[in-house]
Amino acid sequence: MALTMRLLQNAFDGWFQLPKRFPAPLLDEVAKLVGQGEQTHDGEVRVAIEARLPLSAVLSGVTANRRAHEVFAHLRVWDTERNSGVLLYVLLAEHRIEIVADRGIARRVAAEEWKAICEQMREGFARDDWRGGLLRGVEQANALLREHFPSDGSHRGGELPDQPIIL
Repeated sequence: MALTMRLLQNAFDGWFQLPKRFPAPLLDEVAKLVGQGEQTHDGEVRVAIEARLPLSAVLSGVTANRRAHEVFAHLRVWDTERNSGVLLYVLLAEHRIEIVADRGIARRVAAEEWKAICEQMREGFARDDWRGGLLRGVEQANALLREHFPSDGSHRGGELPDQPIIL
């Protein structure tokens, strides 16, 4: 994406609609879904939503993917006993969704499977179905983790907060 376009998106695109698109009741619903999913697999799911990047970050070359990895580190999603953290990152201004999986998960789940979830979320958001897109993304992440990282009964979740974070 051209630098000028990214600057314009982060300065003016619908980032200011974040509270309307992701209201508190939806975030609570996501937290509940994350917690329920973590009872069925050995993963830890975090959701982070960022309205926009600072223009200085865009100018210095920070991409949505790089920012997602920074958020993954900052939120310590990597810091789970089984290396089983997964971050669903939404950058509203640039209409970007990134999923970052810790090494324990990445060994078992192909990148294409995460990309498919991102695409389905993006399609929901494009239809102005913010609630459905986000909930489906979390549900699909939980389903992948159940398939590839099923619970052995000893993991009950709770290493990371279930509540999505707005950055």
